[in-house]
Amino acid sequence: MSIQEVSPEKLGELFHHYRQILAPDFGGGTNSAAPEAWDELPREEKGLIVAAGRLALLEIASLPTEDSRRYYAKPGEAEWGC
Repeated sequence: MSIQEVSPEKLGELFHHYRQILAPDFGGGTNSAAPEAWDELPREEKGLIVAAGRLALLEIASLPTEDSRRYYAKPGEAEWGC
């Protein structure tokens, strides 16, 4: 699966899942009052998480790839001519 095939909603759901799993390991403890399942989250919180997922996908998609840099000379290798 490529990054273009990942939906922001699915990425947000994964963020929530990993946050629930990793919170105790990073001193977050477990909050028994917090909803455990993605489907139980309030719509506003889901929206924020999905927005974060959308921004993360946009940032990842805009990172330069090795392919995009192949046309540029490495520092010190450019030929100057007139």
